[in-house]
Amino acid sequence: MRILVVNSNTTDSVTARIGAAAEAAASPGTTVETVSAPFGLPLIVTRADWLVAGPATLAAFSARRGSYDAAVIACFGDPGLDAAKMLLDVPVLGISEAAFHAASMLGRRFGIVSFTAALRPMFEDCLDHHGLRARCAGFRMGPAFSGDPGVVAEERAELIVDLCRQSVEQDGAEAVILAGGPLAGLAPVLAPRVAVPLVDGTAAAVRLAEALVGLAPPGAPRPRPARLLTGFDPDVTTLFGAHG
Repeated sequence: MRILVVNSNTTDSVTARIGAAAEAAASPGTTVETVSAPFGLPLIVTRADWLVAGPATLAAFSARRGSYDAAVIACFGDPGLDAAKMLLDVPVLGISEAAFHAASMLGRRFGIVSFTAALRPMFEDCLDHHGLRARCAGFRMGPAFSGDPGVVAEERAELIVDLCRQSVEQDGAEAVILAGGPLAGLAPVLAPRVAVPLVDGTAAAVRLAEALVGLAPPGAPRPRPARLLTGFDPDVTTLFGAHG
């Protein structure tokens, strides 16, 4: 099985973290390729950033079309998720989508912890989109962040532990999601210090992608009415069934 993981921002140090977490989660026999978005922003923080990141994410998937059996969007907020699900011929998951569903199965209510509160509006939108707002016990998030997103997990590890404990002890969370690509790989490191399961969205997405391929293996391309898309890379226009 082949899984393509796309980091929707352009920071290669974050992509490296995501790649390591994805490979650690993959089953024997599964190969994982992790790439950065081909254009865009170094860190997705606002709704505007999220909207810009959608086309970049789709471009990364379309450029490698045919080389993977499942696709993962490794950016919390899952930019471009709905378009990718409609246009690609393989199962597609976002790390927030995967984390929400996995956490829902690990506990009655889950908390969301992240390194900066600026990300909260996107998380709320995603919860609503997936119909899981009622399962969320609350948010515990750090202050504004402007450093290197590739090292925020180490720089704010103690803060993250404290926020996780607040989520459990004060909000009643029975599982806690560590939200955001820059926190990939941190859950197994911090797990011994938190009383409930910690969910890494990247790991959850990879394992669920493997399951979805088993449940609904990729088949022939789905027929779609041709749409004329202009101004985009040719790889993207082919997803719409026409060349622009």
